[in-house]
Amino acid sequence: MRNLGAILAGTVLLSTTAAAERRTYANPVDVDYRYNFEQINVGASYRTGADPAVVNHHGTYYLFMTLADGYWRSTNLIDWQFVTPSRWPMQSIVAPAVWSDGARVVIEPSMMEPGSILSTTDPDSGKLDFWVRRMSELPGSVNKDPALMKPGEVPPGPWDPALFKDDDDQWYLYWGSSNVFPMYGQKIAFDSGKLIYQTHAAPMLSLHPDVHGWERFGQDHCACWQPGKPSPSYMEGAWMTKVGRTYYLQYGAPGTEFNVYANGLYTSDKPLGPFTYAPYNPVAYRPGGFAEGAGHGSTFRDNSGNWWNTGTSWIGYNWGMERRIVMHPAKFYPDGQMAVSTRFGDFPHFVPKTKFDDPDTLFTGWMLLSYRKPVAASSTRAGFGTAAVTDEDPRTFWVAAANRPGETLALDLGRVDTVRAVQVSFADYQSGRFADAPDIYTEFELQASSDGRHWQEIARTEPPRRDRSNAYFELGSPVRARFVRYVHGHVGAATLAISEIRIFGNADGPPPATPTGLAAVRHPDQRDATVRWARVPGALGYNVRFGIRPDRLTLTHQLWADELGTGSSLTKELRSLNAGVPYWFALEAFNESGVSKLSRVVPVRQPASRR
Repeated sequence: MRNLGAILAGTVLLSTTAAAERRTYANPVDVDYRYNFEQINVGASYRTGADPAVVNHHGTYYLFMTLADGYWRSTNLIDWQFVTPSRWPMQSIVAPAVWSDGARVVIEPSMMEPGSILSTTDPDSGKLDFWVRRMSELPGSVNKDPALMKPGEVPPGPWDPALFKDDDDQWYLYWGSSNVFPMYGQKIAFDSGKLIYQTHAAPMLSLHPDVHGWERFGQDHCACWQPGKPSPSYMEGAWMTKVGRTYYLQYGAPGTEFNVYANGLYTSDKPLGPFTYAPYNPVAYRPGGFAEGAGHGSTFRDNSGNWWNTGTSWIGYNWGMERRIVMHPAKFYPDGQMAVSTRFGDFPHFVPKTKFDDPDTLFTGWMLLSYRKPVAASSTRAGFGTAAVTDEDPRTFWVAAANRPGETLALDLGRVDTVRAVQVSFADYQSGRFADAPDIYTEFELQASSDGRHWQEIARTEPPRRDRSNAYFELGSPVRARFVRYVHGHVGAATLAISEIRIFGNADGPPPATPTGLAAVRHPDQRDATVRWARVPGALGYNVRFGIRPDRLTLTHQLWADELGTGSSLTKELRSLNAGVPYWFALEAFNESGVSKLSRVVPVRQPASRR
């Protein structure tokens, strides 16, 4: 680590944690996100990743995303290596469709006019060929006022495409990204370097936020860009998965710029429908926590036969579409219901090497030890204090007075706890970067101490050098510590800014008591309900668990206790329900030691009639 050895020469190191095979990951996914170039003329510099498409090709996983100038490969879903392609569109790729047909990986970018489709039979090498050098015009495509469009006309595209090859070798294309138009689907074929549209684009699905509460646009489904500024919802991010004889057409909604971005689906027994809305929607939903949002992604199967769903998490400090990638375990029930577990979705999770039945069992049980804990810094730029480092908000951050090796942040956990993992999430503040470069890499060391005087190294960035905006370290063995210290080496940005240092493990002591007094009442607007329960002493936070069956509470809304007020009775309004669908609710409390038992499961009550 550049210059760091000299800086630490006077530090007493008790020991170095032995390296061990990593078994876990934490969201946002730890890849070297690229700096966005689109806002170079307005000076908005930030790293971003969105719209992930993951395919399993011959046992290796390949991750594609928006504006990355390449893609990543992994053999274990934990370690990702960037692959530099032999060719790439000049304006990069947005929201690509990706599919493995067994022989090759096919990559189709979003486009508003005919472009190229790429493919590779050797994705590890990065050698890409033209699968289709130039597509033909999309039949019926017109660029005009939607109110003036005639039957059979469709908007320009395909934007936000998804490719799907069925068991009978028939190819399909799904696409759409709009707050006006539906999602479209059609049969296609590839022949002699051409894409052939075999059917006209037909509507597959549309948003109905008037009955689907989670499809309402805006922060916490406010149906607005901001108070007093109404906005329609966006439907985008098509992806098709076939399980058994059922086709699951997935979509992202209601907008990537807010905490409620989620994945939903429609099902059919035919690849072009008609499709039926799934009453248990959304399937991937995470409006709370550090990595908020789970929409517009992909569903894939790992080498043990387990299902995973990827999505896009929102930051939005430098630009509305400043984002990161998340990955959550999923399953398909025997009756066909798809579920994605986002419970403790940005805490460490195991990546299994065998088949799992319950996605929730992948949660390690390592709790967040750093929430709202005090932090001491070697230097601080005015207006960007250290409280931001432990507030679980990616849009607030500490900035050092200077970006120089040896700057430190020391967290005081308040007592000696068992530390098992650390995630350091960097922020972009006046970063001044708009493309990749050799000096864009991350280097630092993490140290631990029980008394604040004697320190041991517990982790450090290792070669090869790469950028790590969300660096995650699973420790080789547990460490007993009260203090954890970040010692800076290098970042490629002009400033050193850190949004969060997240310390995971377990405090001594019992988990919270089981919540009591739970009640859920539906509003006259059936898309909304208020959940009420008795405060649990010592709880750091709560998970509201809910679903359309009492034995399947597939959705989770995570809350911090200090954001719910100080009363003996706590309430939370949920605005993500489907009108006309019954719901059941339960609650669990958590602290730094663990998670309570689940409360009793209660049905949502209808509002009292007016007299």
